[in-house]
Amino acid sequence: METTRLVLPGPAPTARDAASLCARLARLYEDGARAVECDARAVTAPGLGAVEVLARLRLTARGRPLRVTGAAPALRALLGLVGLVELLGEAEEREPPGRVQEGVEADDPAV
Repeated sequence: METTRLVLPGPAPTARDAASLCARLARLYEDGARAVECDARAVTAPGLGAVEVLARLRLTARGRPLRVTGAAPALRALLGLVGLVELLGEAEEREPPGRVQEGVEADDPAV
């Protein structure tokens, strides 16, 4: 599957950037893009504006493939805090459920 790139502005995208980026993303999908990759290499001083931009891009994608690449550690941490880590194409790390016992075989020794 061919991936189309959308470059995020740096060093810190703001909420004001969201409308134009969402319009561009919608146009990319209308023009036949199957998957879009948001290049975040220029985002070197991320803040809540960057999070808002990425959240609105995710809503604009409406379930179509959208992934963020080139995210610096600070942006990765912010996305993790607000629950948008799936945009990085990585599984979210979660704590294992408490008090869950693995399957027990009849011949397992007692603990």
